[in-house]
Formats: sequence, C-alpha cells, structure tokens
Amino acid sequence: MSELLARHRAVMPNWLALNYNEPIEIVSGKGNRVVDADGKSYLDFFAGILTNMIGYDVPEVREAVERQLATGVVHTSTVYLLRGQVELAEKIARLSGIPDAKVFFTNSGTEANETALLLATYARKSDQVLAMRQSYHGRSFGAVSVTSNRSWKNNSLSPLNVHFLHGADRHLTQFRGLSDADYIAACVDDLRHVLATAVSNDVAALIAEPIQGVGGFTMAPDGLFAAYKEVLDEQGILFISDEVQTGWGRTGSAFFGIQDHGVTPDVITFAKGLGNGFAVGGLVARGDLMDGPHAVGLSTFGGNPISMAAANATLDYVLDHDLQANAARTGAIIIDGLKEAAKRLSVVKDVRGKGLMFAVELESPAQAARFMEETKRAGLLAGKGGLYGTAIRMAPPLTLTVEEAVEGLGIIVGALETIDAEAAQQ
Repeated sequence: MSELLARHRAVMPNWLALNYNEPIEIVSGKGNRVVDADGKSYLDFFAGILTNMIGYDVPEVREAVERQLATGVVHTSTVYLLRGQVELAEKIARLSGIPDAKVFFTNSGTEANETALLLATYARKSDQVLAMRQSYHGRSFGAVSVTSNRSWKNNSLSPLNVHFLHGADRHLTQFRGLSDADYIAACVDDLRHVLATAVSNDVAALIAEPIQGVGGFTMAPDGLFAAYKEVLDEQGILFISDEVQTGWGRTGSAFFGIQDHGVTPDVITFAKGLGNGFAVGGLVARGDLMDGPHAVGLSTFGGNPISMAAANATLDYVLDHDLQANAARTGAIIIDGLKEAAKRLSVVKDVRGKGLMFAVELESPAQAARFMEETKRAGLLAGKGGLYGTAIRMAPPLTLTVEEAVEGLGIIVGALETIDAEAAQQ
C-alpha cells in the first residue's frame, strides 16, 4: 500500500470509492492525457467522471481564470451583480430552448437537482415525484430519494413520495425482444397505471436522465419521453431533464440529451463538464417556475466569478469548435468498432451509447474489475457502473481526436480479448 493510500484510508470515509487495486494519483494533464505520480501516461476515457469536458490545460480556460484571478476578486456572492454569471445564463437560456427561461447556478449536479425538485413541488403543491428505475440524481437527502439504484441508496427515508417508472430496463423478461414502438407503448401503459393506482391527487414532476450515468449508460429509446410527456401534460405534471452527464453536445446527436426525444422540458439541470473541472452546476427553467418560490434565496458559492470565467470559456470553446459534431464523429468510430468486436467476444453482453458516451456490458463484476486493471496497464482510464456492477462506462473529452479514438478502441478491444480468452479457459 502506498503512503498516500494509507493516509487516505485513515482520514477519508470507507464509502469513498477508489478505482483500481492500486489507486493512482494524477499529477498532470495535457490535452486528453494525464500522468500519474509514477510518471505513467494514460489516455483519459473517463474525464474525471465526464467533468474535464474539453481535456486538460486548455489555454482558453486557463487564461480566462487567470484574468479573473488577476482582478483580486474570487468571490462576491449573489447579493452583487456578477457579469460572468449573467453572460453565461444568457447563453444557457438560449441553448435550452425553454421559453422565457431563467437560470440559477449551484456548485454541483446534486444541488441542481435539489433545486429543481424544490421548484416543482412548490409549483404543484405536491410531494409526489416520478423517477426512473436505475436512475441516479445525487447524494443528498432529496436526490437520493429519486435515485433508483440500491448500491447508491443509504436508507429508505425520503422527503418525497416517489414512484419509479420503466424506460431503461429492456433487459427484463417482459420487455426483452420488443421493438422500440412496443416497448414505448408498454412503458406508457405502465405510467398511466401508476398514475391511476399508486399516486394521490397531483404529482409534482417526472425527473429523468436521457442517458443514465450510474445506471451504466442505459437509456430509453428515442421518443419515449415524448410519449411520457403527452401523458404528463394531461395532468399538468412537470418534466425535469437531468442533463448533468448528457449536456453540452456529448451525445453527438443533440446539444441536450432530451432533444433526441423531441421534448422541451420544463426544467433542465446541469453540472460536471460545464466548468471543465471547476465546480459549477445549475438549472434552467421556465421563468414562471423559477420565479415561483416566495422565500428569499441565494447561493453563496454558486455562480462565483472564478467558476463563471471557466464555464463561459468552456462553453464558448464547445460552440466555437463544434464539439458536438466531433463527439458524433469520434464516438461512431468507437461504438461501431466495439459492436463489430462484440460479435466474436462471448463476454460482451451489450454495447450501447451515443457520441462520446458509451458502455460495454460484461458478464460479471469480476470481469468489469479485470477490464479496469487491464486498460490501466495498457494506458487508458475508464469507469465502472451499471445496476449490477457489470458495465464499463466511458466518456472521453469532447476534444478527442480521430487518432485517439482509434488508439482507445484498440486498447479497449485488446482488454476485452484478454478477458474473453481467460473466460474460455475457465
């Protein structure tokens, strides 16, 4: 055990998970690669859990932050006007497609989802919320209550009355083999049944991830949320799209993941990649919803000058370099390559994803752990997830080059071939 690992275990909680049998300390980064304390270089296919969205040591972001630091002002709070906050809010409101949109900034996706739930329950005067099976929305009391993944829930207590829906669970026997249209119809029938049997009076909102992060990048077929929204609209139920992982063009096919469903939600929550490593989260919502609560509110650190400088520079970089198109281009190389390789690899149960957000489902958690170690050895960082701990989820920076996509694909396939050969010998 390294000296730093021993110190970590002495003072950090046991539930703070670390990747790898021998966890690494990342000490530097450039482009889409990082270097650990032993000098080993890695192609980063997990980006700090989808947070280093445009890679490392990006001059435009660094210089924007340095300019703000040079003013001597790193914090004023939201009781003063913040130019960078207003400028970023204007961009996000425009990109969201939500009419008369307003924006509130937080420090994380958890806080963003908490705020969205507050707005919805206040507006609808109801504590009843719908969420998706296998979902994850954060680690706070309210966010955990709308999380549907036992590995990430610490208790059954909740400030909300929550009912969970189908939509990303096509592996279940009753849905296996259904076409997209038939699966959507079955899920809509279930939604109507839940509303007829399990709830009382008004429901506040449905909160959903267009692609489930912790769920292992499982996703509803395009069009399901549009079908859900038709039902929700009949009763005035609000729709919250959790875009903490799917936002800013990562899917390649849409700037926000929910747009693949042809839906404009009432609220979009965001975080992670927007600050390219600087802590920033928030939500964009219909103005009437955002203005609704009667109590005074603020966010001490949310939307601070440093995070706003980083986020403005990051979002401008994404738009100026059309990184959504790059995600579509490089993601297709990897996903198509993985699907082709899966045809000859018995340990691969599924390959799924959109753009630079893709996953490989293996047979067992042990194989997933083996994959992590093998790709680490080969110089690539990945992540784990899935309801059963059998999914490898990967989301490289949106700046990934074609050459890096091919390189990463080769490492991934090589690791899968090794695991497949080992499985054949057992």
